[in-house]
Amino acid sequence: MRIISGTYRGKKLLSPASEAVRPTSDRAREAVFNILYSKLSGALAEYSLLDVFSGSGAFALEAVSRGIQKVGMIDIDTRPLLKNTALFPKEKNKISVMRLDACNLPPASEKYDLLFMDAPYNQGLSERALQQLQLKGWLKPGALCMVELERGEQIMLPDGYEQIDERRYGLAKVLFLKLR
Repeated sequence: MRIISGTYRGKKLLSPASEAVRPTSDRAREAVFNILYSKLSGALAEYSLLDVFSGSGAFALEAVSRGIQKVGMIDIDTRPLLKNTALFPKEKNKISVMRLDACNLPPASEKYDLLFMDAPYNQGLSERALQQLQLKGWLKPGALCMVELERGEQIMLPDGYEQIDERRYGLAKVLFLKLR
């Protein structure tokens, strides 16, 4: 795993020791960022990103490398996240790691403009986490949400989310949603 673009292009990230963590492929990450840029009304530096089910933190750290204002990373096991965020000491003021259960969140202390979520496949976790994020106020109105799922996985979008795009990458698909 490595950072694809930006200030830290080529920087290697530590791969998780656990098979339970399945990082988004470099190819899919690059494609998602290209689509994200086309959907933003300003520069990435104007936005904050919440990465839920962060795993290794590769997506959020890619955003840091590309100049995002701030990232929050949520996972129930933050050990892989902490190892990788330690590789970015100059960016520590931009990065927040939270050891939380995405399906049982506390009320938000701040709201985010963007969401990337890559839950374990086919367990219904994405749906529950989307509900929690909205209910507990983690996302700003109009937030752009990118949700990675297994290619054949179905999801019932909670009220308030509208699907605006879908892309497929190998065994995965990414839904682009807008929070109303």
